[in-house]
Amino acid sequence: MVAQRRLVLGALTVVSLLCIYVLAGNLQTLSWSVEPLKRLAHGSQWRDLAPSPSPTAPRGHARTTGTPSAHTSSLANCRVSNISGADHVGTTTRTGRPSLLPPRQEDALTADPFIGDAYMSEDVPPQTDCPDAIRSRVPKTEFTKRFLKNIPVLQWSKDATLDEHRRLSRYVGAHGWGGVTFEELAETLAVLNSSANSVMLDDWKRRGPASCCIRCAVVGNGGILKDSKKGKEIDDHHYVFRWASLPPDAGSDDILNSAEVLSSRTNGAIMAGFEEDVGARTTHYTFSTNTLMNSMRSYASLGYRGPPQSQETRYVFLPDHDRDYLLMKAAAVHAPVQRGPERGIDPSRYFGKDVSANKLKMYHPDFIRYLRNRFLPSNTLRSKYKNLYRPSTGAVMLLAALHTCDQVSAYGFMTPDYRRYSDHYYDRSYRPVGFYINHDLRLEMLLWQQLHAAGLIKLYMRS
Repeated sequence: MVAQRRLVLGALTVVSLLCIYVLAGNLQTLSWSVEPLKRLAHGSQWRDLAPSPSPTAPRGHARTTGTPSAHTSSLANCRVSNISGADHVGTTTRTGRPSLLPPRQEDALTADPFIGDAYMSEDVPPQTDCPDAIRSRVPKTEFTKRFLKNIPVLQWSKDATLDEHRRLSRYVGAHGWGGVTFEELAETLAVLNSSANSVMLDDWKRRGPASCCIRCAVVGNGGILKDSKKGKEIDDHHYVFRWASLPPDAGSDDILNSAEVLSSRTNGAIMAGFEEDVGARTTHYTFSTNTLMNSMRSYASLGYRGPPQSQETRYVFLPDHDRDYLLMKAAAVHAPVQRGPERGIDPSRYFGKDVSANKLKMYHPDFIRYLRNRFLPSNTLRSKYKNLYRPSTGAVMLLAALHTCDQVSAYGFMTPDYRRYSDHYYDRSYRPVGFYINHDLRLEMLLWQQLHAAGLIKLYMRS
């Protein structure tokens, strides 16, 4: 009997030990599975569960903590060449439906349907192996939560589907296709059917090797550039981005009645006579049809005759209205504009006789909305003027460069000492900066400081 009881007791001991072992293993597994939920509850790790956000930018910039990168990598010294044409860099692959992102817990505004915090995603590999690219530095910065790796910067022929038109027709102005019929959209995007139309830096294969770092200069029109002597430094970049914005004297009566309101941070890309300070090259010129027409009228006395024309210049439309799609199509097919305010106009007067469809690009409305929602969510979005607000054209251009280049330098943007300088570098007398409801220039100025401090851009500032 004693032996029998000892045998039973031993068996029970073994079973108990096995139960404890199994329970301990399960608790360890449970602790691993609960941890992401803990982080989620504190609102700090939405990216752990969201399908689209990524800690890297597609082709952008990066950061070093504390000190901005000087962008002096030996690989950065690739040649700069003024070339024409476009390389077909491969087919852009996009998912069939937009990736839905949960509202960011730290900002309930993103849950508002007006905001539309869901975007199409695309799979475009980096164009270089640059070891110092923005995409490699972003994860080390506070911007890792904002950057979406797969956000499309440009729209092209493959975006013109009925499903996408239904989705994006809910948003107006530059943020969607509201007011643009599917027929108008399809007709325009049909001419953007080359891979050159889907990639901002379409000719890179002819400019430098994959091991080279793509260096981009984004040039504003701020008075800080006057007497800066930065022209040669600007032109020494691989790409030089400039833009056109609505002149401040285009008509104040339109302030509350136009999708694009006045902003005194304007730029008709006036360079003649100022090359020593602002450079002479333009590889990418961003504009909307409305701003282009107003710039030509208002800046004629300063020598502005239209967009710069060169073999290397690409024209990047920022579509605010259906008239942008009409002008785009007309330019691509070398025909007069069919209807609208520009009806009968020959686009070659703006872009030259030899402009080809490969040199035309158009921002994707998801990209503009993404910039507004994640980088520049102004308090204006909580006001009755929310339909008027969008990032300034310069902000769009700079953030586009951030998502497409390896290294970005910004010149002529507003800095905290902006009152020391006239509004524009070409002003004949001092003119203070003006602020209007359609853009939040102070918020943009703060963003430039943050990006510079994070080492994601090199911002020109005077001591």
